Amino acid sequence: MAATSGYALGPRRRHLEALAREVEARGLQAVLTEDLMLRVVDPPSGHGVLVVAMPMSRIRWSYLWAGGGQADADDPARAAELIVRTLTR
Repeated sequence: MAATSGYALGPRRRHLEALAREVEARGLQAVLTEDLMLRVVDPPSGHGVLVVAMPMSRIRWSYLWAGGGQADADDPARAAELIVRTLTR
């Protein structure tokens, strides 16, 4: 229940929107889902991943994705680079 609590929705959306801009700048497609996950797809390969933004404390957030992917949400550019590497291997 905490993952969808009211205090987290605004920051979660902002973090995912920032990541969407970064991955799209690198040629990937990004769609924010209704349940506030970011679907990221590499168009040439068709490989994709769902990314969530989770609070790790009251002030720190992280991006998480399948395969053990994790990055600090304060650095969406770095997260985007890691996701690009994950999808284009």
